Amino acid sequence: MTNLQSNGQPKAVVLLSGGLDSMVTAGIARERGFALYALSIDYGQRHRRELLAASKIAELLGADRHVVLPLDLRAFGGSALTDDIAVPKGGVGNDIPVTYVPARNLIFLALTTAFAESCDARDIFIGVNALDYSGYPDCRPEFIDSFAETARLGTKAGIEGAPFVIHAPLQMLGKAEIAQEADRMGLDSGLSWSCYDPRPDGLACGGCDSCRLRRQGFADAGLVDGAAYPVNSPPIRGETA
Repeated sequence: MTNLQSNGQPKAVVLLSGGLDSMVTAGIARERGFALYALSIDYGQRHRRELLAASKIAELLGADRHVVLPLDLRAFGGSALTDDIAVPKGGVGNDIPVTYVPARNLIFLALTTAFAESCDARDIFIGVNALDYSGYPDCRPEFIDSFAETARLGTKAGIEGAPFVIHAPLQMLGKAEIAQEADRMGLDSGLSWSCYDPRPDGLACGGCDSCRLRRQGFADAGLVDGAAYPVNSPPIRGETA
């Protein structure tokens, strides 16, 4: 194997959840000239609707390969996304919310690194964000930097002098800037899925932290969000009907 495609494009593995941030991250990777290898994790999440979105996004962006890996974290529980715990709808607070999945990005980056090493890619893209997020500790720059060193020490590629580069292009962008990036690249935001608590009628709930952050981002950017929300969703500053 080689880290270049037959057409000379370098390979990159993108952690593709199906959300807006991961879609924009994958778009940026493609824009930078990488051939995309997408990895999505089916971890028993309440919002498994995002996996369908991930498949559509991978197809849209021309991913050379898209792996959906089963890893049922419901066996551990401990999160509103993987356990019988209500998803909070009271607004984004300052504490780490119950939607935090224990060590999720640590687990996911380890799997993404394994996928990258297996296909001889040296670049990994992840859509973590340290500004407009819910306080998750595994979204911080210091975590990403620390994991890159762990990957260097714990892989054959790393100890042989070909370490992985972990790209987090959205790390210091606000949600409005991320919405603008999607618009700039001509990506259909309606293909992505962010809601933690999908309604039976197929709409995003509009009130969970993820919905609120997304809606506020599009409102602040002056853009129309392609996602559909209930008419009785909690009001968002600057959002028009």
